Amino acid sequence: MKKFVIPFIVVLGCFVIACNNSDKKHDHGTGDAPKNLADSLMKFIDDGHMVGMSKIGKLHNTQKEVQRVLDSLKKLPAKAQQAAEPYINQLNAVIKDLEYADFAMDKWMTEFDMDSALDKMEQRIRYLTDEKLKVSKMKEAILGSLQKADSLLKAKL
Repeated sequence: MKKFVIPFIVVLGCFVIACNNSDKKHDHGTGDAPKNLADSLMKFIDDGHMVGMSKIGKLHNTQKEVQRVLDSLKKLPAKAQQAAEPYINQLNAVIKDLEYADFAMDKWMTEFDMDSALDKMEQRIRYLTDEKLKVSKMKEAILGSLQKADSLLKAKL
């Protein structure tokens, strides 16, 4: 019995000590409020990046789905393809939009320099302001192309 009681007490003691730790070093997700314009811009950029990243998997799956529908339409008889031509044109346009959105995300992530001009605040603010515009356009390209694709895929011929 003593073999189980002593280890149990040790584990329980460790658990109580760990749970009573009020150290706020690991307060994930709350972060400090932006302290200046550069911090605010950086937060906006990071939020836009997170929105884009959260949708990139859906974007790739949607590209595949639109391509699958296009491939299916190409197998139809000529008369049916001709009747579906406006829909096919819309699908081709949305494929280009999806490809651009994917390209925009990749290009922005490759070119973005989080540490740009850290010691020159005025230059950093200009850089982050430009990046804010790029992130906004990239986010809009992703969300807009997904919305168009979803609408087209739900449409009936």
